Amino acid sequence: MFVSNNRTMPKTLSTQKISKSTIHTILSYAESQGASYSEFRSMELNNQSITLKNLSVERVLDSNSDGCNIRLIFDESWGFCATNSFRLDDLKRCVEDAINMAKLTKILNKDPVHIADEPSYNDNFVSEFEVNPFEVPLTEKIDRLKHISNLSLKDKFITFTDFDLKLVEEKTIFANTTGSFITQTRVRSQGQMTATHYDKAANAFENMRTLAPPVGRGWEYYLPGGYDFEAESISFPELIKEKLNSPSVKPGLYDLVIHPSNLWLTIHESIGHATEYDRALGYEANYAGTSFATPDKCGSLQYGSKLLNVTGDRITPNGLSTVGYDDEGVKAQQWDIIKDGVLVDYQLNRQMAADRGVRSNGCAYADSFSHIPIQRMPNVSLKAGNEKCSTDDLISKVENGIYILGDKSWSIDMQRFNFQFTGQRFYKITNGKLDGQINNVAYQGNTLDFWNSLAGIGDKSTYVLGGAFNCGKGQPGQIAPVSHGCPTALFKNVNVLNTNQESSND
Repeated sequence: MFVSNNRTMPKTLSTQKISKSTIHTILSYAESQGASYSEFRSMELNNQSITLKNLSVERVLDSNSDGCNIRLIFDESWGFCATNSFRLDDLKRCVEDAINMAKLTKILNKDPVHIADEPSYNDNFVSEFEVNPFEVPLTEKIDRLKHISNLSLKDKFITFTDFDLKLVEEKTIFANTTGSFITQTRVRSQGQMTATHYDKAANAFENMRTLAPPVGRGWEYYLPGGYDFEAESISFPELIKEKLNSPSVKPGLYDLVIHPSNLWLTIHESIGHATEYDRALGYEANYAGTSFATPDKCGSLQYGSKLLNVTGDRITPNGLSTVGYDDEGVKAQQWDIIKDGVLVDYQLNRQMAADRGVRSNGCAYADSFSHIPIQRMPNVSLKAGNEKCSTDDLISKVENGIYILGDKSWSIDMQRFNFQFTGQRFYKITNGKLDGQINNVAYQGNTLDFWNSLAGIGDKSTYVLGGAFNCGKGQPGQIAPVSHGCPTALFKNVNVLNTNQESSND
């Protein structure tokens, strides 16, 4: 875990708008009004989005939000109120409104609200980045994106390129009546370039997108020494040519060697969402669905083969869900979700943890000052193997199979059980060697069959931290960033469809 206490917080943090003493005054006021527990949280959120078409800037969008909220427990019921004012009188009214909300929700609550105990902390957390992208001139960022794009466009086979860059800077203050006072700054980004060939005669398009995952890093990620966008951009013309000339896959059962750039999404959908405790309890049923991995199965469900070891964490360096503390003041940690193939735990906030009689594992997050913290996904990752095993080693074990790189379209049912995934690139494996690209591949199955077919796992040299920049959940809807690390992995006898044939059948 990294907690950088020696770095200077940016001057724009909301501590410039509200004093520590004022925050303590508000918490004391909530207590005087009858709240058994209360917390203050502020958030300043800076967003920038840059989009290039070929070498021209299509748009630059900058946005900022800044405000705070009070959340409290009154008469064993939650109350919440948000405001963009930091004035003491307005914050006192916010406390009163939160109490009134708690009185109203008390009527609807079936069970009294209790939260798991957590020690108090006084800390300053800054995520691991070298160059804050919001301190880099816009022209410098645009020039870099143009340079990367132009490496593909130099080949006339590429008709056009798109580069989409999203940058986020998140600054928070958290304080509660048990004595915590925590400031945090997080930086994250997502950069994707797509190269497209247009066949005018056939009126057909073919494209390919960079495999660069979104990360909790700064502008250094886009410079030499960061992710190698340049090499990918240069490779696209030949890769797309090969893809266009590749044969269509023959449907059937194949052994699959899946690269982390694809497997992260399968982890996200079939394990990450399935082990959210509120979903397992049915709380998300009316919006996002439920989970087949219900609490009665915890400790006994054979989720996958013995090679399947999945952790939840909020401590991985550069992880999108990495924090010092969650939005309920719970210290970041790591824990087992699936151990030796068996489901052993879930993702919890403090209220869920209290219901289970355990400590929270720190999975509360709110995407703005105006939203209440809800249980959100941590970094959910598949552990690499301990024995030396490269991607080539895994491929060498396959007689008739497919090697899959990059994520693309996907589908999964509301219980996170039956699914279908495609990818960016597919290579036929024949007698332990790559045998050229193939096309129109989708793999299909259900969560338990798929993960129980896990027959080989790469070592740390194959491990990549992928992730989702904007995972949606809740009503009102919230988004959250989350990373999923994993090695290259081998799966036996997975059903593969031909997407062209399937679309024709429709």
